[in-house]
Amino acid sequence: MSTYKELLQTGKEMLIKQGIADADIDAWYLLAHVFKINRIDYLLRGDQEASREEAGRYISCVEERAKHVPLQHLTGTQEFMGLEFDVGKDVLIPRQDTELLVEEVLKVCAEKSVLDLCTGSGCIIISLAKLGGLKSACGVDISEPALEIAKRNAKKLGAPVEFWLGDLFQQIEKSYDIIVSNPPYIRTSVIGELMPEVKDHEPHLALDGSEDGLKFYRSIAAGAKEHLCKDGYLFLEVGYDQGKDVEHILLKEGYAEVMIKKDLSGQDRIACARFI
Repeated sequence: MSTYKELLQTGKEMLIKQGIADADIDAWYLLAHVFKINRIDYLLRGDQEASREEAGRYISCVEERAKHVPLQHLTGTQEFMGLEFDVGKDVLIPRQDTELLVEEVLKVCAEKSVLDLCTGSGCIIISLAKLGGLKSACGVDISEPALEIAKRNAKKLGAPVEFWLGDLFQQIEKSYDIIVSNPPYIRTSVIGELMPEVKDHEPHLALDGSEDGLKFYRSIAAGAKEHLCKDGYLFLEVGYDQGKDVEHILLKEGYAEVMIKKDLSGQDRIACARFI
């Protein structure tokens, strides 16, 4: 029999041996997940022996993480904008960079209608619906399994969001005050160079942005003009080196007030524009 402290140490050593980044943190999160404990519980009960069944579950989870299965696929959740989202192999894991996109939209979205393209887990549109005082919210994705997760998240978080299955604007008939998207933007040739957690476990459908990574920006910029209200906003997450290219696409399509905003590390992250 092992105590919580002994199991945590074993988990750390197993992950470090396999070169897992943030091994200490991941070993702790898996312990908290399996044993349903927080830091205070651990401090109070660290010398308590775990049951054989629970200890076995923990070691199994650590072994999976050691194979580069994403931590979030093992816990089944990821925090985003202070909300807990269910995730799985059919959706991208919500990332902190994307919170910048939501924060930009929150500045202008009160009492407005918002359409989220390539919604995935629904983290963007659900966060906006919960935090932004929207008039209406809609999420679209081409993946039916992804939409099932998004619908589950909306129900879990009590967010009034309508979801549609379709390829970008395929099923959209209305116009919206704001269109937002974190589309696939990784160059096809680069996907094989990504971390194993991403290239081997996250859906390529949500990663692959074609040979130059810009396919979806061209399609969204062209199609959004048919579905944006006058003076409507378009917000897009972009890759760290795609700002100038996306800016050119938006200007070519006739958008006004085109801006590229950087993240905290100084990399291109958000493109925003107005449809005048």
